[in-house]
Amino acid sequence: MNSKRKGKEGELRLVHFLREQGYECRRTAQYCGKTGEAADVIGLPGLHIECKAVERLNVREALKQAVRDAVASLIPVVFHRHSREEWLVTLRAEDFMTIYREWEAGRHEK
Repeated sequence: MNSKRKGKEGELRLVHFLREQGYECRRTAQYCGKTGEAADVIGLPGLHIECKAVERLNVREALKQAVRDAVASLIPVVFHRHSREEWLVTLRAEDFMTIYREWEAGRHEK
């Protein structure tokens, strides 16, 4: 399978997974080609998503790409997986702590 087709299939599988989780996501290249959006998948507010469905991933380079392409208000994340395995998410520790603090604050408000 060529890399462009594999990338498209990986993005579609990620979109399907995110929709199963209740989020209306889509590939940016899905409608009318390139949309000007640098992310691979959109629909999770606050996140810039890069999708990598490869057997050998240079995680640092993938995250650098997400950081480089993300606009300042979005948290860059990389969703990645090997064939027939679960999705993993990589993000910077400082961004994880931002998300965690938000979750923790909402938990204590209840």
